[in-house]
Amino acid sequence: MSKTSHHLPIERIPAHVAIIMDGNGRWALKRGLPRLAGHRAGTENLRRIIRACVEFGVQYLTIYAFSTENWGRPREEVDGLMHILEDVIDKELGELNEQGVQIRHLGRLDQLAPKLQEKVIEAVESTKHNSRLVLNVAFNYGGRDELVHAIQQMIRDGVTAEHVTPELVSQYLYTAGVPDPDLIIRTSRELRISNFLIWQAAYSEWYVTPIFWPDFGKEEFYKALKEFAQRDRRYGKVNSRDYEESHA
Repeated sequence: MSKTSHHLPIERIPAHVAIIMDGNGRWALKRGLPRLAGHRAGTENLRRIIRACVEFGVQYLTIYAFSTENWGRPREEVDGLMHILEDVIDKELGELNEQGVQIRHLGRLDQLAPKLQEKVIEAVESTKHNSRLVLNVAFNYGGRDELVHAIQQMIRDGVTAEHVTPELVSQYLYTAGVPDPDLIIRTSRELRISNFLIWQAAYSEWYVTPIFWPDFGKEEFYKALKEFAQRDRRYGKVNSRDYEESHA
């Protein structure tokens, strides 16, 4: 943690935090602004959260930027989101590289415009040796689509039924080589998984807040990390203390 931080150290920091960045549109509408203004504000906030991850010692950050279902939104909004992604890559790639952020893409690239595909590939390639923070950008991503893609690839590779294990499936996912998220944060009080990391989130801790994503800054992120540190993660088992008390 930075020596200049006023935050008290947290005993247990999650290695991998995933975020469903919800509420951009509602944040904008409450202010009488177009929805895209909310998405741009959300992008500005992402910069703050990336810096906070580096400061607090989070090793992996996965953000849900655009789902496979988001193509059904109004064309103007979809085009605007594509432009925002391109703009972010152009303006932020240099600084992210300097901060030691490694960018990875989760999802399918084939539906994106060729120019945008090239920019995403360039961002991934140019940061692949960075190791201070791994930033997984789920763009044109869906959890079910990811599983279908993994199964298709296993079939192409000739994997037989008896060789299919949870560990093997994980190796065929977009997140191959990345530990499952310890903590998943969803802003704007929505209580849905929304097709996000449905395999990887099997035993993740969830933190839901009513705050819209553009307002979910460093202080709120710290609160989420602090609450995570107080959780008792059991992975389907019982707490050893509870077990001992029940058999006393």
